[in-house]
Amino acid sequence: MNEVLEALEPAPGKTVVDCTVGLGGHAEAILDAISPGGRLVGIDRDAKALEIAGKRLGRPGERVDLIKGRFDELDTIFESAGIKGADGFLFDLGVSSMQLDEASRGFSFRSDAPLDMRMDTSSSKDAAEVINSASEAELDRILEEYGEERFHRRIAAAIAGERKKARIETTGRLVEIVVHAMPHSMRHGRVHAATRTFQALRIAVNEELSALDKALGQAIGLLNPGGVICVISYHSLEDRIVKNKFKEAKAQDILELKSKKPITPEEAEIEQNPRARSAKMRAAVKVAQSAAQTGEI
Repeated sequence: MNEVLEALEPAPGKTVVDCTVGLGGHAEAILDAISPGGRLVGIDRDAKALEIAGKRLGRPGERVDLIKGRFDELDTIFESAGIKGADGFLFDLGVSSMQLDEASRGFSFRSDAPLDMRMDTSSSKDAAEVINSASEAELDRILEEYGEERFHRRIAAAIAGERKKARIETTGRLVEIVVHAMPHSMRHGRVHAATRTFQALRIAVNEELSALDKALGQAIGLLNPGGVICVISYHSLEDRIVKNKFKEAKAQDILELKSKKPITPEEAEIEQNPRARSAKMRAAVKVAQSAAQTGEI
């Protein structure tokens, strides 16, 4: 939280967009900092998260817009809300703690639940559809590309074989298949054997990486001169996209990096919140340049 506020530099009267508002933790601190006169825009795919955030942020007299949508729809959202530009963007990527802890959402391999993994529960494609309908070659690609899973071929082949016997419907059944596909020596390591498979599936279901690349380009274009874009990522695939997008914008004299290396959580924060251990935060400021350099990249 402290690092986010330091990077974003929210101040009274500014317009800040939290593109992954979740339960409103970051948003509440940002709203405090931009009041009076500021405007907070919170975006999330998850209707339940928005409902909870609304109760937290619904203060009389404050300008708060909570919008259900994808963060790669920023251009459309801004046009609909009548927003010309923003002084800050925050992206806190990945799955939220609420989504992980709610077993019925199917994000976690630690409890048996329907294979869902949809951030937006109104969308049609869920993890069960991917597991049971994608070709073995496509499953192999998903596991290798999105999960960086060393044993992607073995796991894809095992899934393809088991679904011929019966449709794979639950997280528990998928975990069984993944674990048995692994070499025996890899089944009980420090990191759960199914971690990378579940990450890969979640990314595929929610189209997270393609959405991130598009959203960053839109956000950079919509950022006011002197404004800040701040992104917290949790694995190398996300961080690579952020790093390359910022590097590209820097080369075009559109952004200046706030730090050369990503900011990582201190030990005290990791002790308090172990899920923060893999977080990396990158931040950049929009250079005050000509109108020719304000479009998205």
